[in-house]
Amino acid sequence: MTAHQVEQSPSSAGAPPCQDSWLRLGRAFPDLRIHHAAPRTGPDWTGAAALAGDRAALDAMIAFDERLGLDLYGTPTRPDVTAGFSLHRYAWPVALAFTLPWLLERRVPVLPVDRVSINRTTGELTADPAGFHCLPGDPAAGRPGALVVPDRPALDAALRTALAEHFAPLLDSFRPAVRRGPRTLWALVTDDVVDGLWYAAGLLGEEPPAVAALEALLTGDAAAAPFVGTPGFRGTAGARTRTRVSCCLYYTVRPAELCVSCPRAC
Repeated sequence: MTAHQVEQSPSSAGAPPCQDSWLRLGRAFPDLRIHHAAPRTGPDWTGAAALAGDRAALDAMIAFDERLGLDLYGTPTRPDVTAGFSLHRYAWPVALAFTLPWLLERRVPVLPVDRVSINRTTGELTADPAGFHCLPGDPAAGRPGALVVPDRPALDAALRTALAEHFAPLLDSFRPAVRRGPRTLWALVTDDVVDGLWYAAGLLGEEPPAVAALEALLTGDAAAAPFVGTPGFRGTAGARTRTRVSCCLYYTVRPAELCVSCPRAC
């Protein structure tokens, strides 16, 4: 199914903008489900606003990853490494709530931190957009909350802005625990934006357009700030690779098992 078919599908005519992309992801990747819903509270649910503003909520999420690390690796991870893993495990799926509608529907949801919650145990997110950016020809351009932009470069700029506005307060919150500077943290988010969409697009049969779109989105420091680096894809479909602009520090846990795109190896 092409992005055009998603936009024009009769089944999507009355659906909330961006929901079709999230549902399509859930069918292809059941371990990650994004619900069009207000933030949830209760067992296992954490609001992004709490992670950004409540140190107890942040500590609880990092503690979750500390226990997960013991289960996965059989040994404790360094506190700063654990916090970095926790940030990555938040940023990778949440970035998809923005980038998949941008790729598949040419829509960018506006999702400040008070509009998102995450359940790390079940692999679920909720997202309740405050509005959405779209192009003039979008069938949803007349809906409440539509923010029409003139062209594709403007839509790309809207995506960069929406991502930056969501992640900026979270990086400020995580920074003392991760013990890294702003540039390194934005490099981590950049990698998660690229790697998450690249992976999901591969599942959906959309890898070539995703690669081209990501290259246009992050074309250099001036255009992409505060994001760091470029996607830097190499090779062709089926044999494509890239080198991350950040290091996830997995080598501190398993030195002999470097990531395929690890900058230490490449």
